[in-house]
Amino acid sequence: MATRVGGGGLWLALAGLVLLAVLSMAVGKYAGPVDIMRALRAAVSGEAGDPLLSTVLWNVRLPRVAGALLIGAALAGAGATYQGLFRNPLVSPDILGVSGGASLGAVAGIFLSLPVLAIQAASFAGGLLAVAAVYAIGVTIRGRDPALTLVLAGIAIGAIVGAGISLIKILADPYDQLPAITYWLLGSLTALTRLDVVSILPALVIGLVPLVLLRWRMNLMTLGDEEAETMGIDTRLTRALLIAGATLITAAAVSVSGIIGWIGLVIPHIARMLVGPDFRRLLPASMIFGGAYLLVVDMLARSIALIEVPLGILTAAVGAPFFLWLLASGRRAWQ
Repeated sequence: MATRVGGGGLWLALAGLVLLAVLSMAVGKYAGPVDIMRALRAAVSGEAGDPLLSTVLWNVRLPRVAGALLIGAALAGAGATYQGLFRNPLVSPDILGVSGGASLGAVAGIFLSLPVLAIQAASFAGGLLAVAAVYAIGVTIRGRDPALTLVLAGIAIGAIVGAGISLIKILADPYDQLPAITYWLLGSLTALTRLDVVSILPALVIGLVPLVLLRWRMNLMTLGDEEAETMGIDTRLTRALLIAGATLITAAAVSVSGIIGWIGLVIPHIARMLVGPDFRRLLPASMIFGGAYLLVVDMLARSIALIEVPLGILTAAVGAPFFLWLLASGRRAWQ
């Protein structure tokens, strides 16, 4: 049986996350730990420091570290929500098409040569519209198993969105637009700015509100609709609110980072092994570990090669073996 981490363990993990964020600030090809510490000391004391170091610290490293924390936490928190809501350990945040819809919006924006902010807005809107379409189909069909109906509708919408992305890639300029589209689909924090980080904060906060407020009802939803309804839970309203919250934070994260897979699938399992299935503790644990995981992956991405490796490649390299182990071990980790 897996060892359960208590409340003190979560605070210890949070302290470790802060230390990891400080370490991540000092990793890079230009400015090392000594240079970053000198820039921090100059900023705190008010001294005139190296302007180039200050630019690297405040305009490059800080937005990147903050973005990794927020995006990793958002994807892992959404993954934990979807896995519990659909009672399936192999569910990830893109199960309802949010990642595909966001990708189609961004790809269309790149194809139309829109500015960066417009591309991010199109990506965010595409993710929300895709899930809205899935939910509308699920409500219209009203199958015997609402969760299964939503999953099947998500697969159908995902196929349509994937076809749209493929069509745009064929029509795109192979020397300019196609490389940009390919790189965006692989996920990266390279061009992340402070404005990008600030722009997704409202959506992340709003999306987390229903997840936090309904965290005890989430435990009942994992029992199934009939059991939850016998305990006085309005399953349709609760499901809609939880899906809306998880979709909102996923769309916000994907809109500025591109597709970073496996975090929402792998990290909730690790958190569940450590703190158990109680969503009141699983949600914060998943978010802490998700932020830490993406920080580590991002540090590897900018240090293991002469050119920066897209994050989607590294997360897949780690996530796929874990997925195979999960299949080999059956449902022990889920139970």
